[in-house]
Amino acid sequence: MEKTKWLCERIEEKRAEYCRISNEIWNNPEGGFCEFRSTEILKNELLKNGFTVTDGLAGMKTAFQGIFGSGRPVIGIIGEFDALANMSQEGNLTREKPVKPGGYGHGCGHNLLGTAALAAAVSVKDYLKENRLEGTVIYFGCPAEETGCGKSFMTRDGIFKDVDVALTWHPSDANVVVGTSNLASVKVQYDFKGQSSHAAKNPDKGRSALDAAELMNTGVQYLREHIVPEARVHYAFLNAGGTAPNVVQSEASLLYYVRASKADQALEILNRVSDVARGAALMTSTSVNIKIKSGLLDFVPNRVLGGVLHDAWSEVGELTYSDEAKEINRRFSEVVGDGIKEKEMSGAVPDNYRHCPDVHKPVSNDLGDVSYVVPVGKIQCCCFVKGTLGHSWQLTAQGCTAIAWDGMMQAGKVLAVAAVKLIDNPFLVREANEELVKTTGKEYVCLLPEGSRPNQ
Repeated sequence: MEKTKWLCERIEEKRAEYCRISNEIWNNPEGGFCEFRSTEILKNELLKNGFTVTDGLAGMKTAFQGIFGSGRPVIGIIGEFDALANMSQEGNLTREKPVKPGGYGHGCGHNLLGTAALAAAVSVKDYLKENRLEGTVIYFGCPAEETGCGKSFMTRDGIFKDVDVALTWHPSDANVVVGTSNLASVKVQYDFKGQSSHAAKNPDKGRSALDAAELMNTGVQYLREHIVPEARVHYAFLNAGGTAPNVVQSEASLLYYVRASKADQALEILNRVSDVARGAALMTSTSVNIKIKSGLLDFVPNRVLGGVLHDAWSEVGELTYSDEAKEINRRFSEVVGDGIKEKEMSGAVPDNYRHCPDVHKPVSNDLGDVSYVVPVGKIQCCCFVKGTLGHSWQLTAQGCTAIAWDGMMQAGKVLAVAAVKLIDNPFLVREANEELVKTTGKEYVCLLPEGSRPNQ
């Protein structure tokens, strides 16, 4: 417990600095692969604290790492910092009001995520240095989680290959040690080509790409009944062929996401969706070009690391929110979720860790790729009013307030204490890796198209 107290005090001493960093990132929201200001803020802090910083990882200008120490174990702490399009919102305001209409905003709390991970990495560095211990801590700055699969590219290019274990977190409206999986996902673009003509005078000469796209969507609707119930198939029009109804549209494009519990399931469903696209092209005498844009693996939760994180959280203890945070909770309770006033806000330590790898949350992210090559432990920490939806203006508005800062600081403490437990108990690192080999065979099959590069 003395170590836990020491680590928490190191982080708490820098509360004002970490809140400033988080808010500076919040005030400069940037989309995937364009997080230049955010990365400079984080890299400068790492350099100030004695880390060796390398950027441009895996061919991405905003991917970087900060390393301190030497020898094993090598503890990776994963940070993110990208924002979302159309999530611009004035802070601490209980009505929707974009700072810049259509602009970026931190509607998923990644300003908090990257900062708490930084706080943990710095305090672990302090612990190694203070006690002159063998061991290495690496802060991984990972871009484009929301749209670009940054960690998938990093994993494919071997960035995590020398890491023994990795820890991370995500802002939430509840406290959780993550023991569930999520869905593998493949993103595919379908470009239909036809023949334009005058829709009234020469319709017989036209071959409508838009008809093909609509037929494809109809066919996939029927397909949904005949895939595993956990799967998800979504689509959006990228190009509907123009705005003139009296022209037979010669081109149309669709973007599809196919999700399933495992990668092989997602790929099998993808093949069937693509057959539907080919059939639609055949019915309309058009052609279709099929291009896989990106892919993500399912997340593999690690029982050993989940237990370490739960023990660390138990030692850190319950979070007592500040009076300012309680006021934020009171004000925002009426504008999030079900509208119930004064939702209960709890900083309690999560219940005993529940390892449920066969339960798949209906979401996807690029942490799944990392979890196939290195054991990953993850927590969620309460930074928002209960019922706040992810990717919402309400979340953006709370992300620069005391309730978010209190949760962020708690997350940094839990990650730091867990990392030190792993440094002091190498057998836990060994057991976590043995579990990964048993679960996956440590066989990583990347779903990114061969030869693909980040979309910069």
